[in-house]
Amino acid sequence: MMFHVFLLLSLYFSDYGVLRAVSLGINYGQVGSNLPSPDKVLDLLSSLRITKVKIYDTNPQILTTFANSNVEIIVTVENQMLSVVMDPQQALQWVSTHVKPYFPATKITEIAVGNEVFTDADTSLIGYLVPAMVSIHGALVQLGLDKYIQVSTPNSLAVLQDSFPPSAGSFKSEVSAIMSQYLQFLASTGAPFWINAYPYFAYKDAPNNISLDYVLFNKNQGMVDPYTRLHYDNMLYAQVDAVVYAMFRLGYSGIEVKVSETGWPSKGDPDEFGATPANAAVYNRNLMRRQMRNEGTPVRPNGRLEVYLFALFNEDMKPGPTSERNYGLFEPDGTIAYNVGLSALSTTTSTSTSTSTSTSSSSSFFLTSSADKATTMGYQSLVYWMFVYLLAFQVFPRQH
Repeated sequence: MMFHVFLLLSLYFSDYGVLRAVSLGINYGQVGSNLPSPDKVLDLLSSLRITKVKIYDTNPQILTTFANSNVEIIVTVENQMLSVVMDPQQALQWVSTHVKPYFPATKITEIAVGNEVFTDADTSLIGYLVPAMVSIHGALVQLGLDKYIQVSTPNSLAVLQDSFPPSAGSFKSEVSAIMSQYLQFLASTGAPFWINAYPYFAYKDAPNNISLDYVLFNKNQGMVDPYTRLHYDNMLYAQVDAVVYAMFRLGYSGIEVKVSETGWPSKGDPDEFGATPANAAVYNRNLMRRQMRNEGTPVRPNGRLEVYLFALFNEDMKPGPTSERNYGLFEPDGTIAYNVGLSALSTTTSTSTSTSTSTSSSSSFFLTSSADKATTMGYQSLVYWMFVYLLAFQVFPRQH
């Protein structure tokens, strides 16, 4: 019991006390056959006031298009490149080719070295991870970019051996040795621990044992950690705090945890319980409301939890179950996949382009012509700030 009290106090006072501006990030995946061009995506992001994006490569068309915008971008070294960029010279060449030409015009803020490496089917990747991160960071130092661009990697929640209750959080023994090296790198460079956290997966696997309201951020009685007595009213915050405790058990209490992916599918196979448009809308809408409040987790209540929503678009070429192709807020043609509360920020219009004329009742801002944009931007700004005001002053019901 004394261990848990000490643990709680240590973690509580190591959080990040200054609240930051509201900014919900989003994952911009590109595994689709009919996705819009980057310039249209940038228009869509601008209409939604989304200023943080993560991509899964270093697509030069995206990086060029996003130059001189207010959008911050996390780029990715693909898993298959880890063995190559372990070599410091190869890492320098990679950064010089894929990052330096675009920065600072394009606001690249972080390089994600791989994705879910600790739990990848190719177990050889684990041994490449930390050396690759060290080499990429070294290249940034050599080019004078390390003050502006961080280096980390997104992790699956499956790196945890235990996650319930949150204070029992611990890493799997088979990854603990490399995990310690990884955490040492994060601590020395000030980079965050990124986690891909999906309460949906827990609910899908045990719908009779887990409260749907608890995973959707709806009003519910929640759960109390029996060791810390902290109350959790949603699963996402419990998952994040389980990571915090797992790091503490390896001797690290000052590393910030951020959510690199979270979301809810709007469609799934018959055995994918809960994958519906209604649940997806509720999860993402409630998550955005929490973001508007600058909330922290129970262990770190004074620091806002940074979250990147998955995903911007449905991606029809992704393998796996039906749900994998249906996490997007938007369809590739720009129509809204379901009403998550963002529809008021788009423009209902009949639009024409050089190649076609399109009328959309659900409205896609990125289909608006340049002339239309000039007349609608003022309206969008007004609607946006009205939306912020309504959320802030509880015209929309808050969860407790």
